Amino acid sequence: MGDVMKKVLVYSGHLCGYCTLAKKLLEKKKVDFEEINIHDNPNKIEEMMRFSQGKRTVPQILVGDIYIGGFEDLYSMDNQGLLDKILKEEGIV
Repeated sequence: MGDVMKKVLVYSGHLCGYCTLAKKLLEKKKVDFEEINIHDNPNKIEEMMRFSQGKRTVPQILVGDIYIGGFEDLYSMDNQGLLDKILKEEGIV
Protein backbone atom coordinates (compact mmCIF):
# COMPACT_ATOMS: atom_id res chain seq x y z
CA MET A 1 0.00 0.00 0.00
CA GLY A 2 2.82 2.45 0.73
CA ASP A 3 2.68 5.62 2.77
CA VAL A 4 -0.27 7.85 2.20
CA MET A 5 0.90 11.44 1.98
CA LYS A 6 -0.81 13.48 4.63
CA LYS A 7 -2.28 16.68 3.38
CA VAL A 8 -3.98 19.89 4.34
CA LEU A 9 -7.69 20.07 3.54
CA VAL A 10 -9.56 23.36 3.30
CA TYR A 11 -13.32 23.05 3.08
CA SER A 12 -14.54 26.29 1.51
CA GLY A 13 -17.56 27.93 -0.06
CA HIS A 14 -18.46 30.60 -2.60
CA LEU A 15 -17.94 34.27 -1.71
CA CYS A 16 -16.15 33.34 1.50
CA GLY A 17 -13.67 36.00 2.61
CA TYR A 18 -12.34 33.89 5.48
CA CYS A 19 -11.71 31.02 3.04
CA THR A 20 -9.63 33.36 0.88
CA LEU A 21 -7.67 34.57 3.93
CA ALA A 22 -7.02 30.99 5.08
CA LYS A 23 -5.78 29.96 1.62
CA LYS A 24 -3.54 33.05 1.40
CA LEU A 25 -2.01 32.26 4.80
CA LEU A 26 -1.28 28.66 3.70
CA GLU A 27 0.12 29.85 0.35
CA LYS A 28 2.36 32.35 2.14
CA LYS A 29 3.72 29.43 4.19
CA LYS A 30 4.18 27.47 0.94
CA VAL A 31 1.83 24.72 2.16
CA ASP A 32 0.13 22.63 -0.51
CA PHE A 33 -3.53 22.09 0.27
CA GLU A 34 -6.57 20.49 -1.25
CA GLU A 35 -9.62 22.71 -1.45
CA ILE A 36 -13.09 21.21 -1.32
CA ASN A 37 -15.85 23.69 -2.08
CA ILE A 38 -18.94 22.39 -0.28
CA HIS A 39 -21.24 24.47 -2.48
CA ASP A 40 -19.89 22.67 -5.55
CA ASN A 41 -19.64 19.34 -3.67
CA PRO A 42 -22.60 19.19 -1.25
CA ASN A 43 -21.88 15.47 -0.75
CA LYS A 44 -18.75 16.55 1.20
CA ILE A 45 -20.70 18.47 3.87
CA GLU A 46 -21.25 15.34 6.00
CA GLU A 47 -17.54 14.51 5.78
CA MET A 48 -16.62 18.05 6.88
CA MET A 49 -19.11 17.97 9.76
CA ARG A 50 -17.72 14.66 11.04
CA PHE A 51 -14.34 16.11 11.95
CA SER A 52 -15.56 19.66 12.72
CA GLN A 53 -17.87 18.50 15.53
CA GLY A 54 -20.91 19.43 13.47
CA LYS A 55 -19.83 22.89 12.34
CA ARG A 56 -21.33 23.94 9.01
CA THR A 57 -19.42 27.20 8.55
CA VAL A 58 -16.51 27.51 6.16
CA PRO A 59 -13.63 27.39 6.07
CA GLN A 60 -12.96 24.24 8.06
CA ILE A 61 -9.31 23.26 8.02
CA LEU A 62 -7.66 19.90 8.62
CA VAL A 63 -3.87 19.50 8.78
CA GLY A 64 -3.04 15.83 8.36
CA ASP A 65 -5.12 14.16 11.07
CA ILE A 66 -5.43 17.30 13.19
CA TYR A 67 -8.57 19.42 13.07
CA ILE A 68 -7.62 23.11 13.15
CA GLY A 69 -10.99 24.84 12.84
CA GLY A 70 -11.78 28.00 10.90
CA PHE A 71 -9.65 30.90 9.72
CA GLU A 72 -9.44 32.59 13.13
CA ASP A 73 -8.19 29.32 14.66
CA LEU A 74 -5.62 28.93 11.87
CA TYR A 75 -4.48 32.56 12.24
CA SER A 76 -4.23 32.27 16.03
CA MET A 77 -2.23 29.02 15.82
CA ASP A 78 0.10 30.62 13.28
CA ASN A 79 0.67 33.64 15.55
CA GLN A 80 1.50 31.32 18.46
CA GLY A 81 3.91 29.24 16.38
CA LEU A 82 1.70 26.17 16.82
CA LEU A 83 0.82 25.88 13.13
CA ASP A 84 4.46 25.38 12.08
CA LYS A 85 4.86 22.76 14.81
CA ILE A 86 1.75 20.85 13.64
CA LEU A 87 2.79 21.11 9.97
CA LYS A 88 6.17 19.57 10.86
CA GLU A 89 4.73 16.89 13.16
CA GLU A 90 2.20 15.84 10.52
CA GLY A 91 4.94 15.66 7.87
CA ILE A 92 3.38 18.39 5.71
CA VAL A 93 6.48 20.62 5.53
